[in-house]
Amino acid sequence: MTKILIIYTGGTIGMVNDAKTGTLIPFDFEQIQENVPELARLDYQLSVHSFNPILDSSNMDPEIWAELAKLIKDKYEEFDGFVILHGSDTMSFTASALSFMLQNLAKPVVLTGSQLPIGEIRTDAKENLITALEIAATKKGGKAMVPEVCIYFDYQLFRGNRSIKYNSEKFEAFASPNYPILAEAGVSLSFYPNYILPIPYKSFQVHTVFNANIGVLKMYPGITENAVKAITESGVDAIVLEAFGSGNTTTAPWFIACLQKAIANNKIIIDISQCKGGSVQLGMYETSRKLQQIGIVSGYDLTFEAAVTKLMYLMGQGLSIPDVKQLLEVSIAGELTN
Repeated sequence: MTKILIIYTGGTIGMVNDAKTGTLIPFDFEQIQENVPELARLDYQLSVHSFNPILDSSNMDPEIWAELAKLIKDKYEEFDGFVILHGSDTMSFTASALSFMLQNLAKPVVLTGSQLPIGEIRTDAKENLITALEIAATKKGGKAMVPEVCIYFDYQLFRGNRSIKYNSEKFEAFASPNYPILAEAGVSLSFYPNYILPIPYKSFQVHTVFNANIGVLKMYPGITENAVKAITESGVDAIVLEAFGSGNTTTAPWFIACLQKAIANNKIIIDISQCKGGSVQLGMYETSRKLQQIGIVSGYDLTFEAAVTKLMYLMGQGLSIPDVKQLLEVSIAGELTN
């Protein structure tokens, strides 16, 4: 029998209305089949691991990602797949982080959650959970159909490190602007193998050390030298530069000088676009040519979530600055197209 481990970290999906107070409270996920009786019809052996205490996803951090990765490592041989129940606000960050931490993953790790609590009449929680379990259990030729970290939400399966949360009010909360979906749930589950990572031939490895000492510099018209220096002259080790369009910034001499000084002080700067769709193309316009010349790294079509977590991951591996810069510009887990 297919064995799936459900890991409950917290989030709306595990909430029910308290009859006495009318407020949302977490239910005991150890009794999950009492709350979702439909699970009994699935021919899987389900086990549940609940975080204690459960977490609002706004409190996610690299220590919790490490705990998740270690749990999957410890249970890897015992289970055929893993479903992580997670608050939607930072789900794309967690999925991106795990995609880098779980190297040579040959089993599905499916994150899901919901916009409404599982006890609500119109909840999306049950469908998201049941289909996520089906995806985690699906095999072809005895091997996992989706051997990667992904997010299932509102009938679509996304590569985790390509996903973004783009809507806080609709059931279709997630999108993948720069990469096709991996599967779609309709009358049947339709997988798109051309877009799914292949089964790795190397052995499974887990890396849990992150360096979260990064800053974010978001461009806007009228940005001041003081605002830029607050980031470039801070004690961070790396900076995510959220530029305009295809990677463009102001060409004001003071601005370029701030970036040059930061790079001279061994800060890594990666340029990603504020646009949700499209890619950075350094040097395409004069406004980004100078960035390329001074040593800014291109993030190509990385999402903000993937850029942040990839930086944290690579800087935590004890690599040299040139090696980190080189790896930032290549795909190591299907996270970018260059």
